[in-house]
Amino acid sequence: MNPHTATIAQLQTALRDRTLSATELLELHIGRIEEVNPLVNGLVADRFETARNEARIADECFRSTPDDAKPLTGIPCTVKEFIGVESMPQSGGVLWRQDERARSDATVVSRLKNAGAIIMGVTNIPEGGLWLETYNAIYGRTKNPWNLKRTSGGSSGGEGVLVATGASPFGIGSDVGGSIRIPAAFCGTVGHKPTGGLVPNTGHYPENALTTEGGRYLTIGPLTRSVDDAWIILQTISGTDGIDPSMKEYQLGSPDTLDVRDLKVIPIRQNGRTRVRGDVGAAIEQSTEVLREAGAQILDTEFPNLRKSFEIWSAMLTAGTAVPYGKILGENKPLNPFLELANTWTGRGRHTFAAIFMVLADHLAEAVPALGKHFVEVGLALQEELETALAENAVLLIPPYNRPAPPHWDAFRTPFAPAYTAIFNVMEFPVTQVPAGFSQEGLPLGVQVVSARGNDHLTIAAARIIETGLGGWKQAHP
Repeated sequence: MNPHTATIAQLQTALRDRTLSATELLELHIGRIEEVNPLVNGLVADRFETARNEARIADECFRSTPDDAKPLTGIPCTVKEFIGVESMPQSGGVLWRQDERARSDATVVSRLKNAGAIIMGVTNIPEGGLWLETYNAIYGRTKNPWNLKRTSGGSSGGEGVLVATGASPFGIGSDVGGSIRIPAAFCGTVGHKPTGGLVPNTGHYPENALTTEGGRYLTIGPLTRSVDDAWIILQTISGTDGIDPSMKEYQLGSPDTLDVRDLKVIPIRQNGRTRVRGDVGAAIEQSTEVLREAGAQILDTEFPNLRKSFEIWSAMLTAGTAVPYGKILGENKPLNPFLELANTWTGRGRHTFAAIFMVLADHLAEAVPALGKHFVEVGLALQEELETALAENAVLLIPPYNRPAPPHWDAFRTPFAPAYTAIFNVMEFPVTQVPAGFSQEGLPLGVQVVSARGNDHLTIAAARIIETGLGGWKQAHP
């Protein structure tokens, strides 16, 4: 067994059989981080010494009281810097917050620790999480491990590169517009965006930035080596915490109970707005064929309003935002995007162009409230239409982006492409991004498996079949 490619279940078995100690497992992953991080810049702050102490405690548990070992005892992982890990940096990539530290663990971090997981450190993000290019003025740029000239995606880009390279068995990211699924797709990992309101956001920066409704558009979830790993972590971190007001009660089903002959699959090759590259569309077709051969029913259904995905996402997110982006990024007063653009051009800027761009877009959305209201109504109608179509054992297959990981800065050339992921945040639907082979350039391809709210087990079950058919995750060697 190679610990850098093993699944969580395989690592659990090795630890319980004591063919591998928690200390050995941790040191192997620390060593891999030290090997790849100078190239990809995924980890931005470590807690290696504390982790070593926790690994020694785990080893003692396996030696003396193995029956007391918890589901994740001795399994290392990493966490996105936005998510509170006590005493670790939590700047959100915002320069004026560079000295901020988390005062306590986020709910999901507490749950991971209580399950025995060992957190090695926190990972890089874009400034304020406002773009799919992981770059900020504090930590610098994260690079794709398959091609260092390409973006890792964002905003959970640091997690994407560490999981892709075998430096972390799993990572915890967050997603308000594709921030788990885009880096998972670009780096070639599994990524699961849970149903909105299934996993608590308590302890995620910035707190109280969204309304109760908008809080379900932001979801914390795993990036992993395998689909089954994502399911293990989802079960660990899900469920109400009595603090996050946006949460809903959901009873998770089991992916093991699905009879694939009852599964209905609706392939969507493109959304009608942003054309996808041929190999991206081919990944949808290949995934569809894998499911067809497994016994699933393939349906031909169209959803014309998907072409308005970007406008719907923007309008619904704006309606669900309690604190505007500009106020989050500004230190003592709201950020003025026009002034910051001027400062950037004269070399006095303190913010990334991506963050300024998103604040400017926020201003424009607020300037035409009637248009925003219209697209909220269109979005709610689309949500009802999709939920009806997906009600009984049905999934959509749709690309995560219009092309494989673009070169750094090139994502600005297609600003509407993130709508492929973003629309499902405001729909509150669960989505599993699963690897689907490689492009001619050797870059990962992926497929989103989408279902109705509460059907996380269904996206996992279908993604598991695709993973088996197309080969799944492969370790990157930058």
